[in-house]
Amino acid sequence: MIAVNGTEPQNPLIPSNTNENGGGRIVDRLFAGLRYIDAGGALHDEVAQSIDTTDQQHYRIRLQPGWTFSDGTPVTAHSFVDAWNFGALVTNAQLQSYTYGPIVGFADVQADPPRAQTMSGLKVLDDLTFTVDLTAPTIDFRTRLAYAPFYPLPASAFRDMKAFGQHPIGNGPYRFANGDAWQHDVQLSLVPNESYKGGRPPRNTGLTFVFYSNFDAAYSDLLADNLDVLDTVPDSALPVYKKDLGDRAIEAPTAQNQWIGMQGNLAHFTGEEGRLRREAISMAVDRAQIGQKIFHGTRVPARDFTSQDLPGFNGTLPGSEVLQYNPDQARRVWAQANDIAPWSGKFEIAYNSDGGHQSWIDALANSIRNTLGIDAVGAPYPTFKQLRDQVVHRTIGKAFRYGWQGDYPTMLQFLEPSFLSTSDSNDSDYRNPRFDALIAAAEAAPDEQASWQLVGQAQQVLLHDLPVIPIFDYVNAAGYSKRVTKVVQTWNGLPDFENIELK
Repeated sequence: MIAVNGTEPQNPLIPSNTNENGGGRIVDRLFAGLRYIDAGGALHDEVAQSIDTTDQQHYRIRLQPGWTFSDGTPVTAHSFVDAWNFGALVTNAQLQSYTYGPIVGFADVQADPPRAQTMSGLKVLDDLTFTVDLTAPTIDFRTRLAYAPFYPLPASAFRDMKAFGQHPIGNGPYRFANGDAWQHDVQLSLVPNESYKGGRPPRNTGLTFVFYSNFDAAYSDLLADNLDVLDTVPDSALPVYKKDLGDRAIEAPTAQNQWIGMQGNLAHFTGEEGRLRREAISMAVDRAQIGQKIFHGTRVPARDFTSQDLPGFNGTLPGSEVLQYNPDQARRVWAQANDIAPWSGKFEIAYNSDGGHQSWIDALANSIRNTLGIDAVGAPYPTFKQLRDQVVHRTIGKAFRYGWQGDYPTMLQFLEPSFLSTSDSNDSDYRNPRFDALIAAAEAAPDEQASWQLVGQAQQVLLHDLPVIPIFDYVNAAGYSKRVTKVVQTWNGLPDFENIELK
């Protein structure tokens, strides 16, 4: 078995309800979708034999024959259609339900109460064929078919979805190890799925995801060869990790970012007062200095809400000056907010202690405190799950650190989950019809260049409203032990798990 770092998943391992890193890296090993994304970000068909469309709106999908789940039951057209309908139905409250938004009938299953139980745009023609009708052409629909919410589920899942999520049965390259595979808050073990038929077969005998309370402990285990792969070197080790690890050190840009978020019920951060305060805080943060001093250049100042590593990125969008350090302007804008309502209290920034965030959050709070003259402090939570639970349930009551790690390589995938009015992953409670309309236009664009231009216009709306404050893009630092070889960092900063080999 190869030991890799991870965190306790926030929720049971149901693809349509997994929208965080700890669960996502496991779900992607357990399930295979119509398509998959390789380490370099290229897309390949997986369960799909063909995905045909002439207009990017109406699709006919044919599955390869012979696929089964790890319990031996066949993967059929119903496995996909039933899973998507479950994920979309409002009463199932799935965090990734927004991803089905383009499908005809999504509005009916999302109504309260729902006007239908299934989306009318999905039709099963036979065991291996189904059709998908979208409300409009959607430029990245074929790409998003590689994303977890579009994975299939066996019929057994629907008998007790909660229990299924504790011991999922998938069709991916791995399956749960026999026995106590998931030891909560400790580790989770996977072994190769003998029935897997796709293009990413495991080159190892299994993976153990070890749930660390902090990256310093993980790094110590890496140096002792007790952990085989660590995808995030802690900031305390950044000055020395290349010397420690030699040619086992990895550093490369990744499609991953870091934000500071605030929700609609946070005092002083609603309406125009809130917009001005977010703008002032953004200009009070010296991103370049923090990125260099704490992360030794492995974090670079954010220039938009996506990632510099994505196709179509534009780092000079009009309005992006609010992401630049400008202490004098920050103080002027803060005073304008005080004219609306005088500031009171302290500005707290929640973060998870098991993610190696204390140093940069403390530095960010210091930059805000020194610039604006307010009491700004970090607020630690022991685990990512505890932080996310309060964010999701709207009980956090303070600002919080979060961000996005790409699930498929488009700018739309960074923007739609976090800022669309219809998204259950919209943690900042942002609502702007103008933004929604521009994103819809970008999806319906005839080509990528036209789509990127509309994405830029949508981001200009975000730069004005600042629903979250972009802080960093990632240049990821990782490493591996002396026991393993063929360790590669993928386009979104995760290890290429299936191709790691023991020496």
